[in-house]
Amino acid sequence: MSTALAALPPTLGSFSLTKHALARMATRAISRTALEAALEFGRCAEIRGAQIFAIGRREVERFRREGIELSDFEGTQVVVTDGSAILTVYRNSNFRGLRERRRRSSWR
Repeated sequence: MSTALAALPPTLGSFSLTKHALARMATRAISRTALEAALEFGRCAEIRGAQIFAIGRREVERFRREGIELSDFEGTQVVVTDGSAILTVYRNSNFRGLRERRRRSSWR
């Protein structure tokens, strides 16, 4: 892990960073600014007991109209546990996994 990332405090607002998240930030070159932007401006989806904060095309366009530039952070996704621990951080431009899945009806 780089010394710059090792110097980061283990908390980020009300969120705590796990060692895994710090390592992923270093290997994937995701900045603290991108992480903060995702937590503040990203959409939130609840998937398998965790919250995923993500900045996609819609968020970039919406906040650009408000004077906030997020295009450098497009695709950033942050996985947070219910205990407010940041598990991992990654980039992914495919947001299909963040949609609610429809339940099949039991009647036929």
